[in-house]
Amino acid sequence: MSTLQLDQRKHLIGLRGMPKSEILSILDRASHWESHPVTITNTLNGYFVANMFFENSTRTRFSFEVAEKRLGAEVLNFTAAVSSVQKGESIYDTVRTLESMGIHAGVVRIKAIGVMQELADRVRVPIINAGDGNNEHPTQALLDLYTMRKHFGTLEGLTVSIIGDIKHSRVARSNLWALRETGAKVQFCAPENMTAPELAEYAPFVAMEEALKADVVMMLRVQLERHEDGLFRSAEQYREAYGLTAERAARMAPHAIIMHPAPVNRDVEIDDELVECGKSKIFEQMANGVPVRMAVLERALLG
Repeated sequence: MSTLQLDQRKHLIGLRGMPKSEILSILDRASHWESHPVTITNTLNGYFVANMFFENSTRTRFSFEVAEKRLGAEVLNFTAAVSSVQKGESIYDTVRTLESMGIHAGVVRIKAIGVMQELADRVRVPIINAGDGNNEHPTQALLDLYTMRKHFGTLEGLTVSIIGDIKHSRVARSNLWALRETGAKVQFCAPENMTAPELAEYAPFVAMEEALKADVVMMLRVQLERHEDGLFRSAEQYREAYGLTAERAARMAPHAIIMHPAPVNRDVEIDDELVECGKSKIFEQMANGVPVRMAVLERALLG
C-alpha cells in the first residue's frame, strides 16, 4: 500500500460512502474510551496534532483538544486570525507548512466546500474534517449516532427527524449518510426556503406533526441571518411555526429523545425549559464528543 493510499484510508473527510462496519467500529472504540475514563493515557505519546480552525468553533475545538490531551498527544492550536492566512497565505500552504514542521495529523475546520478533499489528496498526514461549509461534519454525526445507540441499544429501525435549516446544515448531511448506512430512517422538516431539494431522494421532507412522531427529534440551530428575504421576520415567528415548543414536545412519544448539535438558540428552535429536560440528550451529546473523537484520532494515527 502506498503512502498516499494509507493516508486516504486514515483521513476522515466525510461519512458519505463509509461502510456500516467502519462506522460501528468507531462507535465501539468510543464506548471503550467512555468506559475507561482515565484522565491521560500514553496512546498517542510522541504524536503532534494540529487543530487548524479557519472558522469559529467552541464545542468541536475544545472537544478535540480534550480528546487529544487525554490520549497523550502534543497539541498545537492554530488560530487563523493571528496567522499568515491574514497575509494572504492559502489554506493548503498553511497546512503544508505545519506538515513540514512535523505534525502527524491535522484537525481542520473551514468554510469552503471541496478544499478538505484537496488537502487530503495533497498532504501526507491524516486530515480530520471538523466541519466544512454545509458539506459535512462527520465527528458531530458520529457522536450523535453514539448518543442514539447508547440510549436505544441499536440504530437499526430508528426514525430520526431532523428539523430546521437543512439547506445550510453540514450536521444534517453527515447524519443522513451515517444513519441510512446503519439502518435508521431519516426524515427532514424545514420551512420551504430552508429545504435542500437535492437530499429529497434520500430522505423525505415531512410536516411538523409527522416529524414529532419520530424516535429522535433533532433540532438544528436556525440561522435567520441567512434568510433575510425568507418566510420569517422574527425569531418568534420561526418558533411558532417550526420550534420545538413545550406543547409540541408533549406530543412526542414517551420513549423519544430530543437532540441538538448546539449552539442552541433557546426559545427559538427549542424552548428554554426543554434544553435540559428529561428527554433531552443535548449536553450528553457534548460529553460523548470526547470519546468519539478519541476513537477518530486513534483511527487516523494508529490505524
